Amino acid sequence: MSSPEIASLSWGQMKVKGCSTTYKDCKVWPGGSRTWDWRETGTNHSPGVQPADLEEVVKKGVKTVVIGRGMSEALQVPASTVDYLKKNGIDVLVLQTEKAVEQYNTLAAQGVKVGGVFHSTC
Repeated sequence: MSSPEIASLSWGQMKVKGCSTTYKDCKVWPGGSRTWDWRETGTNHSPGVQPADLEEVVKKGVKTVVIGRGMSEALQVPASTVDYLKKNGIDVLVLQTEKAVEQYNTLAAQGVKVGGVFHSTC
C-alpha cells in the first residue's frame, strides 16, 4: 500500500489525492488520510506536536514521518516528540509546511512508507 500524494496546499486547505475531503490540518499514511484534530490530544502551537498526535501514523508501519510546522512555522515540535519517533526506528523530517509537503510527496513517489502530520495555517 502506497502513501497518498498531497495534491494541493494553500493557506488553511489541503487536498489528498483520492480523497474528496478538504483538510485544514491532516494526517497521512500508506493507504489513507484524515483530519488532524488537535482537540483529540490537547495539542496547541506550544508545546506543539505530541507523541500522541503521531501514534496513529506510527502504527501504520511508516519508515519516515514528515511534520509540517505551518506556513510560518508557528507549530512547535519538542525534542521528546522527535525522540519518540527515533526510538521507534522512524526517520523524521520537521519542516515548514510547503517544504514538508514537497519532501513527503517526493518520498511517497519513491515508494517510501512515509506518513505525516501537516498544519496548513500559521
